[in-house]
Amino acid sequence: MVRPNSQSTQLRFTHWLHRHWQTRGWLSQLLLPLAWLNRGVQRLRRTAYQRQWLRTHWAQVPVVVVGNIYVGGTGKTPTLIALVQALRTLGWRPGVISRGYGAKAGAVDEPKIGTGRLAAEEFGDEPALIALATGVPVAVHRRRARAAAALCLAHPEVDVILADDGLQHLALGRDVELVVQDERGVGNGRLLPAGPLREPPERLQKVAAIVNHQSTPAKPHAPSASVSSATAAAESPHGVRRVNMHLAPGQAVRLHDGHQLELAALAANASRIIAIAGIGQPQRFFGMLRTLGLPLASTVALADHAPIPAQLLGELEADIILITDKDAVKCERLNDRRLWRVPVTAQFDDPNFVNWLDARLRAAPPTPNSPVSHGSTFA
Repeated sequence: MVRPNSQSTQLRFTHWLHRHWQTRGWLSQLLLPLAWLNRGVQRLRRTAYQRQWLRTHWAQVPVVVVGNIYVGGTGKTPTLIALVQALRTLGWRPGVISRGYGAKAGAVDEPKIGTGRLAAEEFGDEPALIALATGVPVAVHRRRARAAAALCLAHPEVDVILADDGLQHLALGRDVELVVQDERGVGNGRLLPAGPLREPPERLQKVAAIVNHQSTPAKPHAPSASVSSATAAAESPHGVRRVNMHLAPGQAVRLHDGHQLELAALAANASRIIAIAGIGQPQRFFGMLRTLGLPLASTVALADHAPIPAQLLGELEADIILITDKDAVKCERLNDRRLWRVPVTAQFDDPNFVNWLDARLRAAPPTPNSPVSHGSTFA
């Protein structure tokens, strides 16, 4: 178990690194040769797949990849959850695949498939959250193509797969690529380790859509300035559709018994509130709570995917402890009545965005090769 002091050191280093990644200062210049090497390796790898030296494995159904090129949390998981729920209302029967970050070492040596309430230590915190929030089948494996094959085999009713992350997992064929970004954009525009990017900025010109995660809802356009979704997409650079997204908080839910309460009412009945977050951007969660008027006595930021130790909770003097949905799936065994999760829902400013995705999926061509099997060799 990672102790809070180790967490603090790790977070300080992460914040320091991300600050440097916003500029092309001395650290970025020092690491630039490694970034060039990274770019070269990526080019060779992509060429290998394009020339079929390495095989791309296609699932039996259309695949939507929801990923990013900026390392760290940008809002992919709530975006994916919203898309899964929206596609279900349009008649689709989605399934989700994930690498399973946060699972214990060795827990996903073989594909794991489940629905409903899943153990975060076996599936990872994000897959457990997705399964609980959507009710759809979820499969995890470090090779996402293998997870997709296992999911189709176990759940033949699934007719579309959404991949939580995996934009760079070229072994998995995909029909639609969606990238989720936040206010950081592409940082200094350089690849790891000289910058924060997994792929070059020009990769954004080749995806189907970019979802811009905004901390606050975008102001509605004036009627005179409005255009149709089709026109807006065509006018976007390189034909990439762009949509703004923000996270809307819901009622707080007590982990102990599921009791729900408005955040304002929760704050009125508590004299000391503490917030904890073990996500990619903890300060985003804390900032949202403060914007809603919650008087936070203190905050505890943990590394992404980190557990919340029972020892840490025991040391906190608080009436209410607020956590994220992602952290909540790791705290279900902690019998602490002070724990309340604050759910968020991704909301898009383009009401036709999901209909556009629906049309893209229905127009997807048949899979170019036979379905993959568990015995295949995956890159």
